Amino acid sequence: MISSTRTLSVTVKDRIARGLMQLVSRLPLSAIHRLGTWVGWIFDHWPNRQRRNALINIGLCLPNLTTEQKLRLRSANLKEFGKTYLEIAFLWLRPSSEVLARIREVRGVEHLRREGGRGLIVLSPHIGAWELAGMYLSTHGPTAIFYKPQKYLDDMIQTARARGGAELAPITAKGIRVLVQALERGDFVGILPDQEPKADKGAVFAPLFGVPAFTMLLVNRLARRTGAPVVFLFAERLPGAEGFRIHCIPAPEGIDSDDDVVAATALNLGIERCVITCPEQYVWPYKRFRRRPAGAPKVYTGPSDDASVFSLLERLRALS
Repeated sequence: MISSTRTLSVTVKDRIARGLMQLVSRLPLSAIHRLGTWVGWIFDHWPNRQRRNALINIGLCLPNLTTEQKLRLRSANLKEFGKTYLEIAFLWLRPSSEVLARIREVRGVEHLRREGGRGLIVLSPHIGAWELAGMYLSTHGPTAIFYKPQKYLDDMIQTARARGGAELAPITAKGIRVLVQALERGDFVGILPDQEPKADKGAVFAPLFGVPAFTMLLVNRLARRTGAPVVFLFAERLPGAEGFRIHCIPAPEGIDSDDDVVAATALNLGIERCVITCPEQYVWPYKRFRRRPAGAPKVYTGPSDDASVFSLLERLRALS
């Protein structure tokens, strides 16, 4: 009975989400961004965990900012956060040609060249319009994208990500084989590199903005096995709903090191370089440091008001 109730709940929520996605997708991008700004304003002015976690992460990663600068960045970030999730409907459900036409500039496209028959590992951190980053990549040639099946809207996500011809590789051993085979054919492989791994194996702690972050080793393993170079790619959202700017940045040296910590540190350094380009568009509300080294205190805890967050940051700083 409980299982049936949960299944019904998931079905109802999924249908509601689909209806909202269809509705939002019909709006102009400018209206979607205005609505996203309004949603972000609400999150910024009403105590909640996303608001708290964003300030915690900003305080940990950018400690040299003044209190006023941290609050301003958090405010701007939550508005961009609202745009990010509402514009996904536009990116998924509008014609690909219309979506790709919103790209106004591409910087560093030369880094997407594949040479010597080798494939290319392309990492897209959760910055700006990461769904657009994957779409853009697939226009350059055969692409396999590492994909985590979702509880809601899964078939819609698969259709959207595959419509440019990309092959979706599930986060399983079979999916990893798909990635290896794609690289060996000389194809592109797309991976979101900045989520916290759940498995104990295949990850190590490495600094991200100086904070220990449990970091995947999959990119390193793929690069070492296939000899494929690594590039970062992300889509920066331009102001005034003018469109998007694509950035392609080569990965730091050491990402293919046989030393796991060196490799993970290089991966995180690449993410840092992307984030600094447009810090207000990173997913600061995400609990990136949920998993902590042995003996280290938890960071996502306590009340949601700003005074409590700054007090927590002071305690964490004293312990570091």
